[in-house]
Amino acid sequence: MSKVVGFDSTTEGIPVQGMLDQDIVTHMLCRAGAAPAEATRHLPAILDEASRHYLAAHPRSLRAKVCPGVRSLLRRLTRRGAHLGLVTGNFTAIAWKKMELAGLREFFTFGAFSEMAATRAGLASLALAEARAAGFSGPGFLFGDHPNDIAAARATGLTAVAVATGVVPAVELASHSPDFLFTDFRTATMGSFFSS
Repeated sequence: MSKVVGFDSTTEGIPVQGMLDQDIVTHMLCRAGAAPAEATRHLPAILDEASRHYLAAHPRSLRAKVCPGVRSLLRRLTRRGAHLGLVTGNFTAIAWKKMELAGLREFFTFGAFSEMAATRAGLASLALAEARAAGFSGPGFLFGDHPNDIAAARATGLTAVAVATGVVPAVELASHSPDFLFTDFRTATMGSFFSS
């Protein structure tokens, strides 16, 4: 932000969990004194600069940050023929690089990212449309660790799978009535999602 528009700001005090990157940047800009219209105008340039910066200065690996059970579940879903897409509040280039660094990129064939829609539900809708266009006709599931993910699943007719691996505790996730709730991905069994 400082490089693109000359505003210094931080995410301190902004509840970034469950937010889209574009909303985080907008909050930061407005807190630094930008008018909302000015913040919106600067978003594309900040997105480009943030992506360039992350691709140039990313960590060596994110494999140690992968939640327990994720790889195993993704392998099992892939073997069952699931069509896996990534729905995230991160900008596109950053999100794919994170998946690569985490060793998970191979599992995902498509995605919907922060700059593609104004809400998480909008992103889920885009991902679902892409899956349907690719010929996927089975049930759709949206996995997430935040109430915003549960709301996005509800808004798009997807099955809400909440996993208490983020900052939101399981009891709070349960209060939003997800279809499934797991403490972590090791407890997300295949029988939960597929009959037989």
